[in-house]
Amino acid sequence: MTQPPHDAAPAGPKGQKIEPNVLDLAAVPARLKRFDRLMGIDLGTKTIGLALSDVERRLASPLETIARRKFTLDAEAMLKLAAKYEVAVFVIGMPLNMDGTEGPRSQATRAFVRALAAKTPIPFVYWDERMSTAAVTRELIAQDVSRAKRAEVVDKMAAAYILQGALDRLRALGRPAN
Repeated sequence: MTQPPHDAAPAGPKGQKIEPNVLDLAAVPARLKRFDRLMGIDLGTKTIGLALSDVERRLASPLETIARRKFTLDAEAMLKLAAKYEVAVFVIGMPLNMDGTEGPRSQATRAFVRALAAKTPIPFVYWDERMSTAAVTRELIAQDVSRAKRAEVVDKMAAAYILQGALDRLRALGRPAN
């Protein structure tokens, strides 16, 4: 699956916070220790897909899908996994409209981040998630994965797709210009 050529969702000037506990992607490398991981989040109305980077921050792997119940329980499950895997940054998909504007789902994502940020010092990065679930679904169909199995894995795979895009961009930011 190829990643669309897009940068992080709306951000302030380079490296500055745009909301409490939200960073521009360019500010992330300065915050990371050697083996810190990033966690990708695909926030849905019924589920939350999670993905995890390797310690070298090259590869995103699907981790888990949390069935949404209530915020407190969802946050507890996410933060428990973040502690277990020593996550230093959350990369959350920002559901922008196709024209790049924010709609109701974007506002719901920002509200979720504000609420979760009140429970953890781990910073967040927004990443444009347009077409992530559609791309993952197309790939699963191409691999002849059954509808039932797709429903089981699509959210955590979408989280991996989102996280991989951010990891690829981080690597590009770290390369010197020619």
